[in-house]
Amino acid sequence: MPVLSPTSSPTASSPTASSPTWTNERIELLKQHFEAGLTCSEIAADIGVSRNAVIGKLSRLNLTRGRTSDERKLERSLAPRRGTRAVPRLQYEMLATIYGDTDTPMVAGPIDDANRCSLLELSENRCRWPISTPGADDFCFCGNTAPDGQPYCVGHSRLAYRPNSRARVMRG
Repeated sequence: MPVLSPTSSPTASSPTASSPTWTNERIELLKQHFEAGLTCSEIAADIGVSRNAVIGKLSRLNLTRGRTSDERKLERSLAPRRGTRAVPRLQYEMLATIYGDTDTPMVAGPIDDANRCSLLELSENRCRWPISTPGADDFCFCGNTAPDGQPYCVGHSRLAYRPNSRARVMRG
């Protein structure tokens, strides 16, 4: 293995170490292309450097294609408006099924505990609401009939899917 002296470096023989990336000619060419309106990718391909090198050099030279505030305002006015954050359709449908389409609060009756079941007894149409603490001797699931496609019975759905006040206001 060759021993390097303190003045020598392993990259001294590479072409980039002996010739700088941004020569005066390249900088002038960069400025001409920039004034002509070429994109950074087009400038990079013509000069023979990377696009990021072009962007960096333009930044260091304080050359920007800044838009006027009027152009920015025009872009904002033409851009599609961002809608309010909507409740996902499935969640809304589940809430509508549980609470109905009115905002009148429904009184939740007692939840039947006669159908409790273990994990192995759960099926697609049974409520998966956990009762007690997992690992405890009395741990089980609700087991009541759940509406199609929902994980919980109507009583536990009222507990699980409570619409916040903002969502109630948005629904009108």
